[in-house]
Amino acid sequence: MSLLSRATEPVTVTVARRVAAGREHEFEDWYDGIIAAAGRFPGFLGSGVLRPHTAEQDWHVVYRFADHDSLAVWEQSPERADWLRKADDLVEETGVSHVTGLETWFSLPGRTAPAPARWKMALVTLGAIVPLVLVMNLTVLPLLSGWPLVARTLVFSGTLTGLMTWVVMPRITRLFRRFLYGGR
Repeated sequence: MSLLSRATEPVTVTVARRVAAGREHEFEDWYDGIIAAAGRFPGFLGSGVLRPHTAEQDWHVVYRFADHDSLAVWEQSPERADWLRKADDLVEETGVSHVTGLETWFSLPGRTAPAPARWKMALVTLGAIVPLVLVMNLTVLPLLSGWPLVARTLVFSGTLTGLMTWVVMPRITRLFRRFLYGGR
């Protein structure tokens, strides 16, 4: 991947934080404030927070920017630094992950581990996509033979993307977890 395409891809950031016991409401107020501040920066695409099941687990704050440059402006801003200082006695940061492109296909439930090496992602994706494309060429495309090229391409690509995102890659990632992540 070229530096140019990397710079123009949306970036999703996940930050794991351990919230001080009994201060969950303060954390939610802090989160609302820091995300409102981030929302005023160009390129901000949205955010969410994943609350833990128990007090001993991490909260996961997820936010997204249009590209690496927009994210860098936010991450280096004095406003963000001020908000992070406000949380010093409220939370402990336990992990940060930045993902773009295919890396979002390679996530395991309950983990904030960094994405695998790109060559491993490419190899596993190729191993998953080739059989799926072959099956679709044999089963789906013959049913669409009279359709216009654009319509056939949309159905084929939409079906393939949906299957890869919600059906194939979650299972393949779990199946090949040792190869992708090693002993982690």
